[in-house]
Amino acid sequence: MSKLLIVESPAKAKTITKYLGDGYEVEASMGHLRDLPKKELGVDVDHDFEAKYVPIDGKDKIIKNLKAAADKADTVYLATDPDREGEAISWHLKELLGLQDDKTKRITFNEITKKAVTEAVSSPRDLDMNLVDAQQARRILDRIVGYKLSPFLWRKVRTGLSAGRVQSAVTRMVVDREREIKAFEPKEYWTIEVQLKKDEKQFVSLFYGDNNGKVELSSEKEAENVLGAIEKGSFIVSSVKKSKKKRQPSPPFTTSTLQQEASRKLSMQARRTMSVAQELYEGVTLGENGVTGLITYMRTDSLRISQEALTQARSYIGQRYGADYTPEKPRVFKTKKGAQDAHEAIRPSNPSLDPESIKGYLTPDQYRLYRLIWSRFIACQMSDAVLNTTSVDIENSGYIFRTTGQTVAFQGFLALYEESRDDAVSEDGETAPLPELEKGDRPEHIKTEPKQHFTQPPPRYTEASLIKAMEEKGIGRPSTYAPTISVVLDREYVAKEGKALKPTMLGEAVTDLMIDKFSDIVDLKFTAQMENTLDEVENGSVDYREILKKYYDNFSKELNQAEIDLDKKRIKVKDEETDIICEFCGRKMVIKNGRFGKFLACPGYPECKNTKPLAQDTGFPCPVCGSKLLKKKSKSGYYYYGCERNPECEFMTWDTPTKKVCPKCGGVIYKRYTKAEKKYLCHVPGCGYEEPLPERKSKKKAEANGEAEEVPKKRVSRKKAETAETAEEAPKKRTSRKKAETAETAEEAPKKRTSRKKAEND
Repeated sequence: MSKLLIVESPAKAKTITKYLGDGYEVEASMGHLRDLPKKELGVDVDHDFEAKYVPIDGKDKIIKNLKAAADKADTVYLATDPDREGEAISWHLKELLGLQDDKTKRITFNEITKKAVTEAVSSPRDLDMNLVDAQQARRILDRIVGYKLSPFLWRKVRTGLSAGRVQSAVTRMVVDREREIKAFEPKEYWTIEVQLKKDEKQFVSLFYGDNNGKVELSSEKEAENVLGAIEKGSFIVSSVKKSKKKRQPSPPFTTSTLQQEASRKLSMQARRTMSVAQELYEGVTLGENGVTGLITYMRTDSLRISQEALTQARSYIGQRYGADYTPEKPRVFKTKKGAQDAHEAIRPSNPSLDPESIKGYLTPDQYRLYRLIWSRFIACQMSDAVLNTTSVDIENSGYIFRTTGQTVAFQGFLALYEESRDDAVSEDGETAPLPELEKGDRPEHIKTEPKQHFTQPPPRYTEASLIKAMEEKGIGRPSTYAPTISVVLDREYVAKEGKALKPTMLGEAVTDLMIDKFSDIVDLKFTAQMENTLDEVENGSVDYREILKKYYDNFSKELNQAEIDLDKKRIKVKDEETDIICEFCGRKMVIKNGRFGKFLACPGYPECKNTKPLAQDTGFPCPVCGSKLLKKKSKSGYYYYGCERNPECEFMTWDTPTKKVCPKCGGVIYKRYTKAEKKYLCHVPGCGYEEPLPERKSKKKAEANGEAEEVPKKRVSRKKAETAETAEEAPKKRTSRKKAETAETAEEAPKKRTSRKKAEND
């Protein structure tokens, strides 16, 4: 009997092929093959929300090939990813290819290994329509919001905007945090630090309080009272407490914690983290071993670990580190309430495959992420770390000063891995050892240092802390964290300053409008409850049509009322003010949007018509004069690099600066990549250093040598499907304004070019 097995990607297909014997053909669907139509709502809101699905443009050849293969096969195995999205892709395949129930089998596996694949094939199941309905409910909800609400925003705020259930709630989180920071009122407090010495070892002790307990110094006067009292006294050790403290390792990764830790440790964006993790999951060519899946499925919020993986990890630990580093029993971590336990935690498929042994086969990002996942998993099954802690109270004139010290007595899991934190402060790291102190000792006083402080507002979100907050508040699910953040950044509702996320003026204006007119969409509790409701659909306890009807009825009323309230009105978005001074009138210039992108303009228009290109500081020096090198955008839309002192310094180049250092003069190396020239070069006057770029092998040549990239560089379908879950219905077509105002679909959004004068009037 001939058997056809369909997965999403060619890389996954290639990995699985080597595990199956003769009689199996493995093909890739390249993600979704059908979806709601682009140019219409595609949902009949008056008839049980019947969805109209159509083949995705450009997928005709794939559909034709799959249909031909399916017609020849006696059995078709649908082996898409083991989640709602994967279940929906399998259902769409079955419907699109016209597969009969008796020849269609659904299989899933949490890792792409020979054992997992063969076990899945030997125990197929039917399609789970509850999972499909949960995905349909999310897709239809997001389509309704995106296609109904986005055109409203175009008319009332700015053309080309989008709104969605999850992205709007996340934007509000960033806006609320920024306003919390602005409203924060700092409070004064003081600390007193004394530097002491014993046995030629200096150490620092901090003011703690008095014999009645901890005391907060809220003013300079209170600090001076303490300073006056201890000035005439002496420091005496009043108590010494020594203890041992055990520290347990962190659990293995979930989607959320992987994205957080990759952001903190690797400075990797959530979107990039998930892209690289997908590559590791689907398979990488490991020399003679062929294509091998390296990690388990990376969209999960479960902490469950299979018994086989536990045994392999403990065996590796015993051989590599010894019996002392192997606990008596395997560690079992409790999955949080409400988490989906369909998959294991993220772990290496083969724990004995350490990162260093396969480093030569991986790209730098693949290696760094695999090492992170592997280290975290192995460490979670290692022995506790044991820390020696010392706490010393030192008295002077009735006041207590406290100093603490900590050393590592036994590394345990710390020999391999330590979790990082957003504030970059380690609670349990090793500190400088204290001198031997005993009760009654009188350490020598070196100096006293009082310091004034003010309480600080909460920090801005980073990608890591925002994902953590989304998880804690129940906003979105593992598969939506990364695409949601990408959407709010791409739509310019949120901007990055270093690693920090800050709302733009546009983001604040849209959020205020949403709070006023569509409170449910940006209400965090409502959004979290909707996620729980979708989970109930997945469990089969709720009909998804009932959810859609209840949601749509309320949303439709809000939209109609908003149209009435804002009839013939338009929301004015404040311009973002900069520190750049207009050289003609002295005003602070603002950032505006034009037909060629953002630019600097004087707010005194039309009296002052001064404009400038908006430049970004690259962090590199100008090779001619040493001033800042700025990245600028030309009128044709291409980026170039020029000196901030232009026109005094005329340096300008289309070449891209790199982190490479010139071996000849120590300057910055630039990369030139054109049809005529492909090389590295130095622009420092008189240097003249050049070297050709490394040869890029053609795809055919790389495949012949077994070096081809196993994952398609452009993973459009799956990523597009996930992004759609955040209700971002991106405009892709310019049309007349009149048509846009009556449009119901986001694809009909115009990117209308308007004159500056008209923009000012708006």
